[in-house]
Amino acid sequence: MENGQPDGRKRKDIKVGLEVEIVQKQDQRSGNLTEGIVKRILTKSPNHPHGIKVQLETGEVGRVKNILDNED
Repeated sequence: MENGQPDGRKRKDIKVGLEVEIVQKQDQRSGNLTEGIVKRILTKSPNHPHGIKVQLETGEVGRVKNILDNED
C-alpha cells in the first residue's frame, strides 16, 4: 500500500477528525470494519504493524485499517 495512499500503520498519517475504518478487537477474526471519525489516538509509538489504535467519536476503539480520504 505504499503507492501514495496511507494506511493505518503510521501514527503521523492519522489525525483527530479524520474519517477512518477500524477493526475492533471482537471483529479481528471476521475482519468486519467500522467507519467513523477519529476522536483520540491511543497508540504512542510512531508506527504499529497491526494499525494505530484510535477511539472514534462514537466511543468505539480499534486499529485503523483504512484512511478514508475525502479531499478528492
